[in-house]
Amino acid sequence: MRRIAFVLAILFSWMTLWHMTPGYCQESILLGVPTALTALEGKESLKAVEMAVEEINAKGGVKVGEAKKLIKLETIDLRDASPGVPVSEALLGMEKIITEKKVAAILVGPFRSEALMAGMDLLAKYKVPMLGTIAMSPKSEEKLKSDPEKYKYCFRVCLNAAHLVKYMATTLDHMKKEFGFSKLYGMHQDVLWARATGDGTGKVASEKFGWENLGTEVYPTGSSDFSAGLIKAKTKGTQVIVPVFDMPQSGILLKQWQSMKIPAMLMGFISPMAGPGAWKTFEGKIGGLLNVSFEIGSAIPTEKYAPAKKFYDDYLKKFGVPMEAGHGPAPSYDSVYILAEAIERAGSLDSDKVVAELKKTDRQGVIGRIKFDDGNQVIYGDDPTQTATGCVAQWTNDGKRTIVFPLALAEGGIKLPEWVKPTK
Repeated sequence: MRRIAFVLAILFSWMTLWHMTPGYCQESILLGVPTALTALEGKESLKAVEMAVEEINAKGGVKVGEAKKLIKLETIDLRDASPGVPVSEALLGMEKIITEKKVAAILVGPFRSEALMAGMDLLAKYKVPMLGTIAMSPKSEEKLKSDPEKYKYCFRVCLNAAHLVKYMATTLDHMKKEFGFSKLYGMHQDVLWARATGDGTGKVASEKFGWENLGTEVYPTGSSDFSAGLIKAKTKGTQVIVPVFDMPQSGILLKQWQSMKIPAMLMGFISPMAGPGAWKTFEGKIGGLLNVSFEIGSAIPTEKYAPAKKFYDDYLKKFGVPMEAGHGPAPSYDSVYILAEAIERAGSLDSDKVVAELKKTDRQGVIGRIKFDDGNQVIYGDDPTQTATGCVAQWTNDGKRTIVFPLALAEGGIKLPEWVKPTK
């Protein structure tokens, strides 16, 4: 018995010293991922977060002062991508993961901008930093600027609607110069970010680039018949239709566009068209579409920027299937590293100290060079060595995607379907 007691005493002493040793992971850093987990962008963004966490933990975790701590994740489905789910339900989910799980920070965040706007008050109340990677309305930046100290905890790593408008309007300008097109017609989903993007694109294209905006057709979430809008666009003499949708049913628009042979190009964002699986899902009826991939690395590889290509390939290797979401996964992966580096610079999990370091972020990530503006929005542009970057890719008739914009990443030029004719 004495021998056993002696061994136990030695073991206890050794464990005590081990716990006191700098670098020992005495506890984990708990991060929350509240989002629409059944939506494509939500599911794949969570996977991207898990990838980054696994990589960081494999290297010993995050250094907080003298200790190294592993990252652990808590998730909750906000369901805010589903038709009819009220914002209040998403807020309950956000508050639950903050108050019950005691997370140090939030990644990914709400799917809908409506939920993000309301959720900003929860972040302020509990002083929890969030790196959002799906919700896109610039109204959250306006709210932050209205009270910078109160709302400083809200950051966005993904593309926002304002930057998306710039990509789409600039692509329209290119099409005008190359093909002589000058008449557009908008078709978008009746949600905050899509309204802002669709209306903003029409406004910028007309005021800055001389396009004639012939009108807009708006569709409730869940709509599955777009023929009436397509007929209106054709009747008005539209040359480019600008669709903005994130609902699964929106892929039907492509099939109707092809079967009706509407003599106008489609250039915009249709969520289910972003990934390689769309060709099979929609029976090859999508050739000709110009679709924005909001952040490079998400759903499409680019040979001209190695970090994005590596992320795309690593995701495929890890999960056995390619990404299908053109929005969310790449910035979600980057956000884990952004947060980990901010915590290490702060030497603390204190939220105000972490926020101060987040604002100083300057790293070369999967989506390009990552820096925040004064609205805590990552800056997007056309060169990934200088800014975060999205791209526009065209589906070809053989089921491939070719990046056509920006020029720094372009793999080829825009091709018109046989039923769409240039005007010059």
